[in-house]
Amino acid sequence: MIKSIGLIAGGGQFPLLFAKKASEKGYRVCAAAYIKEASRELEKYVSEIEWMHLGQVGKLLKFFKTNDVTESVMMGSVKKTKIFTDIKPDFKAIAFIATKGHTHDDSILRSFADLLGKEGISVIPSTFLLPDLISPKGCWTRKKPDNAEQKDIGIGWKIAKEIGKLDIGQCVVISNGTVLALEGADGTDETIKRGASLTDKGAVVVKLSKPQQDLRFDLPSVGAETIRVMAQYHASVLVIEAGKSISFDRERMIALADTHKISITAMDDDDFK
Repeated sequence: MIKSIGLIAGGGQFPLLFAKKASEKGYRVCAAAYIKEASRELEKYVSEIEWMHLGQVGKLLKFFKTNDVTESVMMGSVKKTKIFTDIKPDFKAIAFIATKGHTHDDSILRSFADLLGKEGISVIPSTFLLPDLISPKGCWTRKKPDNAEQKDIGIGWKIAKEIGKLDIGQCVVISNGTVLALEGADGTDETIKRGASLTDKGAVVVKLSKPQQDLRFDLPSVGAETIRVMAQYHASVLVIEAGKSISFDRERMIALADTHKISITAMDDDDFK
């Protein structure tokens, strides 16, 4: 019997990559795709798809149960600003939200996963079919961070972990010891633009997982577009967390970074002990 797997899909290429791989592995992919976020291209790679707005929890549960889904993954971006402009909560969602005292990303996602679990649908790690996307440790580029950039990396790492504890964001932009931007609801690319545009000396971009990160979902991700934005705004170093972040188009990322003399390095807490 072909096993069904549920895909809760936001924007970006991650849901597409997963759907392709899962189909190749013989899964029957049933995608609950968020309107104005997920790509229409997803329809090519799934067995069943239901388009829905953020907040239509009852619709999602009915779709999965109708298709005998007992395991699911959550992946893809959802613009935080959509929470204020394009959410259509149904009764199930309103009841769920009413039990929460906050709307922090990580807590909401974990609670949502618990809700699915109580309905007989477990949420499993988003990378279980795509382990190659997990960022390996080391400096990937010809350019290595210089001494000044290393100091900024150390400061940025601590600050990124602190804003992560508060569930504010995952990204910090820093230069010569000065914090230029912290990630908010506008996302990583806009944070890079805001921060790097404030200096002509290059900037260090640090993007890390939150200390309380649930590794099943919402892992920090970077890709070739991240490097393009950095190059446009003359940022010089990208630091990500080895083993706890996802990197798309890694070969393209590295080639682009080498062209623009940008350093990409994946580190972990052991590097700062």
